[in-house]
Amino acid sequence: MRILVTGGAGFIGSHFVRGLLANHYPRWADAHVTVLDKLTYAGNRDNLPASHPRLEFVRGDVCDHALLRELVPGHDAVVHFAAESHVDRSLQGATDFFRTNVLGTQTLFDAAVAAGTPRVVHVSTDEVYGSLAEGSWTEDMPLLPNSPYAASKASSDLVARAYWRSHGLNVSVTRCSNNYGPYQHPEKLIPLFVTNLLEGGPVPLYGDGRNVREWLHVDDHCRGIALVLDGGRAGEVYNIGGGNEHTNLEITHQLLELLGAGPEMIRRVADRQGHDLRYSVDETKIREELGYAPAIDFARGLADTVDWYRDHPDWWKPAKHRTEHGTA
Repeated sequence: MRILVTGGAGFIGSHFVRGLLANHYPRWADAHVTVLDKLTYAGNRDNLPASHPRLEFVRGDVCDHALLRELVPGHDAVVHFAAESHVDRSLQGATDFFRTNVLGTQTLFDAAVAAGTPRVVHVSTDEVYGSLAEGSWTEDMPLLPNSPYAASKASSDLVARAYWRSHGLNVSVTRCSNNYGPYQHPEKLIPLFVTNLLEGGPVPLYGDGRNVREWLHVDDHCRGIALVLDGGRAGEVYNIGGGNEHTNLEITHQLLELLGAGPEMIRRVADRQGHDLRYSVDETKIREELGYAPAIDFARGLADTVDWYRDHPDWWKPAKHRTEHGTA
């Protein structure tokens, strides 16, 4: 068995790859894994084993038509993580987001159709739904993205639907809530706040901090993706959530407590443009069809994540200090 993982050196993609190589997903035990990653600022070769007999790493662009036409054939499945994913960066400049997220998806799916790839999973986000005051999104809710990043991901989801309907591509889409865990780039909220506090600096909190996000440990997310890869229906969308809704202010106070810091370390900053108030996904479909359930308790997962960053300054300091950061 051979599986191609695009964006496999990023935060979520690399966790999925490490799980594949550790045989955490039974159907893909002992599979050969090909990782395609451009190694932009958020991709890190150190997120993957330096040398593993079942891993092949290819540095390349998901928009490179010729490369994909050569690379995709012979793989039994493709899991597509490759994306630009930070809202703040999309507000500063959206071109890379639409190029990678939309044209990259189209280029990959063209190659998959040409190769007759048996199975594809396209990894997306709950941000494509927009914002809601109450309740939770089901998979048939309209797409109402409010940032360039979310709009580019919503567009890529529609590309997936079109290739299923037009070309018969066996593709499913997953939409996850906010992920957290080890190896997340320190521009995102949790690792940014943790690493700032570890260095004795303040944490920049947008607005009044009342924006609500649903948090999902990256390991639970990747197990959900594996379930969709194995049993998801072609043309279908599956929400993957953690059921842990917290305001950004609540998350901030939990992190302050875990790191022994006080509320004086909070620095209020101007709110993000078009900042969505609340996200929440209904995961009934993946639970009932595929038997999904998150396994990692949020309090334990958050504490473990803080410990990981505390123990790995050699990983996060180079990434943190070579780029400008906002919050997530």
